[in-house]
Amino acid sequence: MSDWKRKTQEVSFENLMPEMFAAINQYIEKYNLGPVLSGTLMCIQTDSEKTKKSLFSAVEKVQTGAIVTPHWLFWATTGTKMKSTVLSAQLKDVVVQDYAQTSFMQMIPDSGINVSGKFTDMSENISAFIGLEDNTVGNKFTEIVIQAAQDAKK
Repeated sequence: MSDWKRKTQEVSFENLMPEMFAAINQYIEKYNLGPVLSGTLMCIQTDSEKTKKSLFSAVEKVQTGAIVTPHWLFWATTGTKMKSTVLSAQLKDVVVQDYAQTSFMQMIPDSGINVSGKFTDMSENISAFIGLEDNTVGNKFTEIVIQAAQDAKK
């Protein structure tokens, strides 16, 4: 069982949390990526709350917004114990896996996707986890991102 309770819902990019919407737009402008969100396949927001609380800390909450297009994956994350971050990758440069199919699932049960490869502003290949609720929307997003990444390599 995961240490996180997640709620994933499909939203339009414009209806993401205002901070995420602004951060992603600033990121696109900073890296001069142009109209990369045209043709958006799906946009989701996941609200996560850590279920295991420590004795001396407040409840940990994390919000993630993610957008997938035929060529790009963008995600913004913000939370009570973390600095807001935006990451992106061209789908041709990454491998996307359903977290449930990875060896990590045995050690740390959770649901979401692993993204590995070259990210927009990184000089070396890295991996990132995007937590998703194990529901219809989370599963649909997983399938769309995996298929888009495969199609981008053709």
